[in-house]
Amino acid sequence: MFLINENTLVTLDVVERFFCCDIDACLGQCCIDGDAGAPITAEEEEKIRELLPEIWDDLLPRAQQEIEQNGISYHDPEGELVTQILDNSNCVFSCYAAGGKCICAIEKAYREGRIGFMKPISCALYPLRLKTLSNGSVAVNYHRWKICKSAEVLGRSKKMRVYEFLKEPLIRRFGQEWYDELVANCELYIKQYLSS
Repeated sequence: MFLINENTLVTLDVVERFFCCDIDACLGQCCIDGDAGAPITAEEEEKIRELLPEIWDDLLPRAQQEIEQNGISYHDPEGELVTQILDNSNCVFSCYAAGGKCICAIEKAYREGRIGFMKPISCALYPLRLKTLSNGSVAVNYHRWKICKSAEVLGRSKKMRVYEFLKEPLIRRFGQEWYDELVANCELYIKQYLSS
């Protein structure tokens, strides 16, 4: 693992694995499958609640009903705040585009310039997952999931490693200085261990 900024433990998977989302192949399955909604912070929950009128018409009718009845989030069995889901499946913020692609209504509105918030950081960082350790440090782990196999294949064909693909959300979460330190560690690791 890399120790970045003296308080973040980052899995070597960020440099050893290749990744580039291929929504044409997976159709956004990560917003559908799973046993809980997307992890969100209390601040993100408040931000989403404020932006709800801007994305409301993009939501599925059943999602609108779920939000009206139960709110936008709940605490999962581990006590983590997560987005509501429908029938143990779709995130309530899922919507569908041409070709049956499942996309995030929040991100859709952001990309269309209607709102200034892209989406929860846990979604932006996927396939990386963050865990706060008992000493206050943060562990950054790679989540392997069969539905992301196409992303690994596309990443390999583009020679794009996880840390490169997730540059923007990593900077958003940890800052430019932190990311620069990660890149320096990754480049050194590639030179020492992955170069042929």
